[in-house]
Amino acid sequence: VQLVESGGGLVQAGGSLRLSCAASGTTSSIYAMGWYRQAPGRQRDLVATITNGGGDTNYADSVKGRFTISRDNAKNTVYLQMNSLYPEDTAVYYCYAKFWGVGSRWGQGTQVTVSS
Repeated sequence: VQLVESGGGLVQAGGSLRLSCAASGTTSSIYAMGWYRQAPGRQRDLVATITNGGGDTNYADSVKGRFTISRDNAKNTVYLQMNSLYPEDTAVYYCYAKFWGVGSRWGQGTQVTVSS
């Protein structure tokens, strides 16, 4: 499985961005996908996840009500709609896929910068 992210960039505080993550390869092996982020000098933290089957979602408290994760199974793509962005949302955002059983995969990351 390969993951390719897109949609990062520079936006002013209060603005919006949408990230996309397209999966290719043996996508039937994917149990769930999601987004993590890592700011300079900090650990990589969960942002949101969504299961491929039931569409169950999970969000970090810091993004609840502002970010929405969704999926298009026909396109093997997961989206992260980010609204009301704050400067503290600035980070490299990584797409993540968890496989049935064991194993996972990370995307290459996409930079999101929110200016104040």
